[in-house]
Amino acid sequence: MVAVTLMSVVLIAGLCVLAYTLAVYALPFMLGVAAAQFAYHTGAGFIGAGLVGLVAAVAAFGVLALLFDTLRSPILRLIVALVFATPAAVAGYALVHGVTKESVPSEVWRQIFCLAGGSFVGMSALVQLIMPTE
Repeated sequence: MVAVTLMSVVLIAGLCVLAYTLAVYALPFMLGVAAAQFAYHTGAGFIGAGLVGLVAAVAAFGVLALLFDTLRSPILRLIVALVFATPAAVAGYALVHGVTKESVPSEVWRQIFCLAGGSFVGMSALVQLIMPTE
C-alpha cells in the first residue's frame, strides 16, 4: 500500500513537472487541436485532420517566435506573453482539478487548489516567455 501511494505521488509530481515545462506550448497545442477538430468535422479524415492540426500548431508557434524576435517594446512583448500564458493557466487549472477531483471532498478547497495551481502554471509560462534565453 505504501509503495502504491509513493508511486502515485511520484507520478503526480512528474505530471506537474511536465505541465510546467510544456506550459509555453499550450496555446499552439490548443489551436492545433481546434484546427484538427474543424478539419475532421468538415470531412478531411483522420490523417488530413492531423496534418492540418500539426500545421496550425507549428504556425502558431512560429508567430510567437516571430513576434518575440521583431517586437522591441517591453509592453508589447508582455502582452504577447500574456496571450500565450493565459491558456497555460487554464491548462494548469484543469490539471489540478483532474488530480484533486476524487481526493479533495470540499468544493471550496478544491477550487482554492485549482486556482493556485493554475496561477502557478500561468506564472511559470509567463516567466519562461519573458526571460531571455542565453
